[in-house]
Amino acid sequence: MSQQQAQQPEAIVRVDPLGPSPTPWRTPDPFLFCVHHDDRYPQGNEQLGPKASLAGRDIGQDFAGRDGWNMYHGTVVPGFPQHPHRGFETVTIVRNGLLDHSDSLGAAARFGGGDVQWLTAGGGINHSEMFPLLKQDQGNHIELFQIWLNLPRANKMVTPHFSMLWNHVIPRHVAKDDAGRATDITVVAGNLRDVKAPPPPPKSWAANPDADVAIWTLKMEPGARWTLPAAVRGTNRMLYFFLGSRLSVGGKAVQARNAIELRADVDVVLENGPETAELLLLQGKPIGEPVVQYGPFVMNSRQEIQQAFADYQRTGFGGWPWPSHDPVHAKEEGRFARHADGHVERPA
Repeated sequence: MSQQQAQQPEAIVRVDPLGPSPTPWRTPDPFLFCVHHDDRYPQGNEQLGPKASLAGRDIGQDFAGRDGWNMYHGTVVPGFPQHPHRGFETVTIVRNGLLDHSDSLGAAARFGGGDVQWLTAGGGINHSEMFPLLKQDQGNHIELFQIWLNLPRANKMVTPHFSMLWNHVIPRHVAKDDAGRATDITVVAGNLRDVKAPPPPPKSWAANPDADVAIWTLKMEPGARWTLPAAVRGTNRMLYFFLGSRLSVGGKAVQARNAIELRADVDVVLENGPETAELLLLQGKPIGEPVVQYGPFVMNSRQEIQQAFADYQRTGFGGWPWPSHDPVHAKEEGRFARHADGHVERPA
């Protein structure tokens, strides 16, 4: 080993198993939560639910992965009927299939196929996230990440709203190694050298240029080699190796289905094994404030959590202007977003 290699700091801080999907993954400050949903649903029925028997499932609490899919809290259509949030943001990356959003402000959206919704819950919002099974002649694959990004104390009670990052505006960078093998990086948040993600919501921790927040997905061809550039000292950095076989990370072999905590301030050489690899990168400077979480509320003190419950019981965070707790949009509806002020946007 050369002297230069001997002095190179270790890139890996810690490796943890991811567990079976959809087990939430360990996340560092400023992140609170990350889960990967990957469901191979059967054909859809007229109600946009699964054309299959639901007998034997724990309907309303179905996370068992029976037959390769879950109903979650859905009873007719899979997904997550109305539920509240306060004090943080959700970043929902829908890679396959579609998600129907409806909320207590009267806003709604249908997005997927690489689209991202960035929701600032702030002072409080009630929303549903349902997975309509639109294909009735074939199976429906729904795959998404939901990531919870904390808000600093100063922004925990801001007015809630969401931003849509449509697939066509999210930048991608393809890096090829000396053998021509590609690593494809999708930059949802942050910058990869001169590749800049769309701006996050204005009150997000990610909007702070010193926060060094990045959310990327990586897809590496078999045998591909790519160097992950160093981030700022003091940044927390996690790499989730959720699909593939094995990967060399800074010279250390790591098997698939592991979370890799990295030292952020060094370049890290990634060299893929014999199968296509897919990874999620989350990084950011820690907010460094007390975190008190109770279910869907994340504040800085127990008293603020108690106040969140009292406020939700009193106001419903705006009520629920929908005819059911699990609304889905019309089957023929395309991708769209209707915001609380009434304006509608659609991808180009």
